[in-house]
Amino acid sequence: MADTNADEAAVARDADTPPAPAAVGKNGKKSEGSSIFSWIFILALLGAWTAVGVVWFDIVDYDTVIGTLSPYDVDGDGRLGFEDAKVLLGLKEKPTARETSQHIPVTDTPSERKVRSDLETEAEQGEETEFINTASSYEDSFNIDQDLTAAAASSHLEQEFTPFDPSETNFDSFTQDEENLNTIDSTGELVVDSPPEDTGHSDSTVLYSEQFGDQQTEEADPHTAESAQDEVDTTLSPELPEESISAESKQEESTVNTESIPTMSEPAAQSEPPRSEPEEPADTEQTQESTAESKSETPESPAPSEPPQDNTQPNTAEEATGKKKKPKMLNKFDKTIKAELDAAEKLRKKGKVEEALKAFEGLVQKHPHSPRSRYGKAQSEDDLAEKLRSNEMLLKAVNSYKEAAELPDAPAGLVKAALKRRADRQQFLGRMRGSLATLQLLVQTFPEDIALKNDLGVAHLLLGDNKAAKTVYEEVLAKAPSDGFAKVHYGFILKSENQIAESIPYLREGLESGAAGTDDGRFYFHLGDALQRVGDQSAYEWYERGHKHGHFASVWQRSLYNVKGLRAQPWWTARETGYTDLVKTLERNWMTIRDEALSVMNASSGLFVAEDENLREKGDWGQFTLWQQGRKAAAACRSVPKTCALMERYPEATGCKRGQIKFSVMHPGTHVWPHTGPTNCRLRMHLGLVIPPEGCRIRCTDQIRSWEEGKVLIFDDSFEHEVWQEADRYRLIFIVDVWHPELSQTQRQTLSPI
Repeated sequence: MADTNADEAAVARDADTPPAPAAVGKNGKKSEGSSIFSWIFILALLGAWTAVGVVWFDIVDYDTVIGTLSPYDVDGDGRLGFEDAKVLLGLKEKPTARETSQHIPVTDTPSERKVRSDLETEAEQGEETEFINTASSYEDSFNIDQDLTAAAASSHLEQEFTPFDPSETNFDSFTQDEENLNTIDSTGELVVDSPPEDTGHSDSTVLYSEQFGDQQTEEADPHTAESAQDEVDTTLSPELPEESISAESKQEESTVNTESIPTMSEPAAQSEPPRSEPEEPADTEQTQESTAESKSETPESPAPSEPPQDNTQPNTAEEATGKKKKPKMLNKFDKTIKAELDAAEKLRKKGKVEEALKAFEGLVQKHPHSPRSRYGKAQSEDDLAEKLRSNEMLLKAVNSYKEAAELPDAPAGLVKAALKRRADRQQFLGRMRGSLATLQLLVQTFPEDIALKNDLGVAHLLLGDNKAAKTVYEEVLAKAPSDGFAKVHYGFILKSENQIAESIPYLREGLESGAAGTDDGRFYFHLGDALQRVGDQSAYEWYERGHKHGHFASVWQRSLYNVKGLRAQPWWTARETGYTDLVKTLERNWMTIRDEALSVMNASSGLFVAEDENLREKGDWGQFTLWQQGRKAAAACRSVPKTCALMERYPEATGCKRGQIKFSVMHPGTHVWPHTGPTNCRLRMHLGLVIPPEGCRIRCTDQIRSWEEGKVLIFDDSFEHEVWQEADRYRLIFIVDVWHPELSQTQRQTLSPI
């Protein structure tokens, strides 16, 4: 009993005793028994699985990351080590490229370092480009038409792929300033844009410019669905005499001697498609097996990034005998990885440019000092840029060509090919000064290469530096007197300086040489023009040759920017054009138009500007422009508001981007040389305002007509025409250019301005 009471008392005490408090952490929360080591373990597992996921799902391209570090491998051992760190911290000077046994040093001499410095900084400079064009012509070096230089280039570019260098703040391919650059006159070359057929959209067909007349294009036939894309002559698009644009002719002081003019038997036939010369493959080190294999398979797309052929006479005995030595493209190291290079090159040749680029990028990452790998990468980027119409990708190719040429132990053949292609692509992008610097480096590195000097002369001409170009060609002719390419260009320059008689033998002998790069419509045109101006009727023999070579639509129709298939005849009636309403409006309101023109003339305000295209043999000829290339001159229209109000109703005239609307006054004693307009895409109307009763005549082909007050004459100024003013007072007319009636709406919207 006593024991029982004792047990009960113990139980009661236990019940009265409060339970021990649970362990509490510093943050006031109860511990669950986990330790910090458990959390570390969990985080480690998460990190491991994250890493596995990144690798498994290829979230990060480690090859790309590693590849970006290759520029810091300054000692070239393939690793980022202690020596690399010294250079990066400025404790050690970075090694420079030295002379190798295979080619002349690329750096080191002061002059070479300066040129290379120009290459490094070119992306930061605002380039002055004609381009033209695009490129791209020689127009203004002949003082014939400054406004067409930019127009020529723009005719070869597509809206979504306009050659443009974003790093050049002053670059605008088609600004007025660039149009005024002194570039070579391209008058006389049949360069034809290829606009799209009328499909309802306004995207224009891209034509890629190639240097100087090796290849040409014709604008698409508006009647066919085959809007062919041919290679265009020159990166620099050629230009024509603007007053060819102004189709106005002058009258001679004597009657026209029609016996000296070829008879016009029928409308001009359209020219045959121009021929282009194949390019020489850049990589001549491919094995016979791989070459044969690549030939046996039809490529899916062209490989445009091959270096262009030299465009001059043979420079060596091997070339003269037809045994031209193939350039070396592989150094000793590249020969050890030739199988890998061949495999990547095979992909590129087959048109699989994305795969080829990936393969060459892998080789560059694996062998950063392999010149052939970098050159292949540049070619693949070049090809891909064309496929994607990507300027950004093309800029990468330009930089990659430079990297390939600057690598130590790069073979001389590869250096030359890479820099030549780099210069060509720079011109295409409108980076004319950068291209000039690249060509200067080439000439310094390979001073005996005449072809490179000829290309350097072209680069100077594209920048309007005729004096420098002339010096280059004089040096070439002193070393190679029979070089046809240098002769035609030297003659071209002489003619631009108005040394007409002196230019003839150079142009003639250059064309007769048959040298590559001489079969160009511009040279036929300027030779014929020079012969005409000295009274030599053999001019038409050269025009005939140009026609047979596909440069001119006919002996008479020698315009440069043409749409194939358009009706071609020198004279038109209002009914034939379909613009009868416009003609009636002009003729009904001719007095109003005349009175406004006379008020401008009487104001003595200098609004009439003298013709400055070197089309006059003698006399005084002024013009007052209201619309130019489809753009209204608002200030001019304020002086003649009624006339401009009338014209606003006719978009076929005000919207004609390849024409003008203007007044033209010609004074007695004026004679305009025979000339042609730049394009077959327009017709020209002349409304007579003040016409003397006798002495004013215009010839188009072999037909001569006169103006009448209040009446409209219509002709196609792409045909040769000439004007004489032999009256006793001035002649005043109103010129209205209209689209050729057979052009579609899409073509009118997409054709480039001229």
